[in-house]
Amino acid sequence: MPLCGSGIFCIIVDALIKLEIYSDYVQENLAPSGYLKIPTDMADYLKSCRFLPRLNNEIPDKRNATYKKRFSSLENLVLIMFQDDAVLIPRETAWFGYYPDGAFDPVLPPQKTKLYEEDWIGLKTLDEAGRVKFVSVAGGHLGISKGDMKKYIVPYLADKSSEKTLQWSISDLLGVTWHSSREALGHPPCFTHGRCDGS
Repeated sequence: MPLCGSGIFCIIVDALIKLEIYSDYVQENLAPSGYLKIPTDMADYLKSCRFLPRLNNEIPDKRNATYKKRFSSLENLVLIMFQDDAVLIPRETAWFGYYPDGAFDPVLPPQKTKLYEEDWIGLKTLDEAGRVKFVSVAGGHLGISKGDMKKYIVPYLADKSSEKTLQWSISDLLGVTWHSSREALGHPPCFTHGRCDGS
């Protein structure tokens, strides 16, 4: 299955990614490569993938206790899986589900992954406290309807002191998530019209 799409650019990118996903060149020049975890190549993934292993606190001797503490202190975490997602493979990664190390089958539910069982980022702590909402909606990647957004997201954005509901767009939500992730990993903030320094 192509990781990018069917155009010529995507065919070339897919070939590069599949051949040398964890090489310095691909990791430095193709941003999506930092998000790819190949379960049959865990050693190279943990050693050379530049983003996801740190974000998931997967590197045993480099686990970030501050990141885990901040993540597990969230009031609520709403994880939305899109039924027809063709970007996240498997789509259950939206809930932190994934394949077991060494195989592409079966897809493990989040509660059966090492990330959850060993509580690397605080997901288990949050879930056991009843603060994780696992939501599944129709549509493709990030194709959430306004109705589903109002139903599953907006209630958690309410200002409890005045009960006024905040109005956020999906791009606002993604931006906040991106900047919070970078900050949690110890990276300086990015600005809309410039490069992310220190990445």
